[in-house]
Amino acid sequence: MGVALFFFRCIKILFLSQTGLSFFQPLLWGAIILKISYDELRRIYRLEKNASKLVEVPEDFYNSLNEFVREEKKAYLDSLKDWSSNKSKDFSNLKKTVESLYALREKKLLNLALLHTGGSNEPPSGMAQQERELFNRLLNSLNAHHQLLEELFSNHAQERAQELTHLRVRISGDLESFMGDDLKEYGPFKQNQVVSLPYKVAKVLVARSLAEANDA
Repeated sequence: MGVALFFFRCIKILFLSQTGLSFFQPLLWGAIILKISYDELRRIYRLEKNASKLVEVPEDFYNSLNEFVREEKKAYLDSLKDWSSNKSKDFSNLKKTVESLYALREKKLLNLALLHTGGSNEPPSGMAQQERELFNRLLNSLNAHHQLLEELFSNHAQERAQELTHLRVRISGDLESFMGDDLKEYGPFKQNQVVSLPYKVAKVLVARSLAEANDA
């Protein structure tokens, strides 16, 4: 890498970190990688807390965060040997910040999955690998559940079609079995019995006062 290019990238990273622009944009450029620190993590948390949308992060975000927490936990445990209260307080604050950040992003992931149910929106970008896997599982589950709603209305439509081709009637008196114009046998029926018959068959019975339409 040339000196000029290296210098330019360093200036770019410094500028973005000072202006607080989009989360982790300064994290990965070529071979330059910024490690997570307390200050960086607090900056990330503030961005996430104040943004309505999920803040973009690199795919290896949680891997980097895990490495940082592991190092800080080791430093915290070492500090117990010399009764260092500062390290204990720092690690406690770190735990609270990470948990709050996790909760904020988890809630946004749930909302995103709901918004994308049915595949009406473009897949979101800027998630960590673990978040992408969670999002896909949530989306699959929601789509499967949404399918249940579609099936309910589909069955209702079939029943409605059945209603349009049949008519419910109340038989006026005892009626022996008979052959309809569709060459199918119907009956026998008892007086006041309510039955669903093909529309043409039912209309013949009503016209001959052998039955009356039943809307109930």
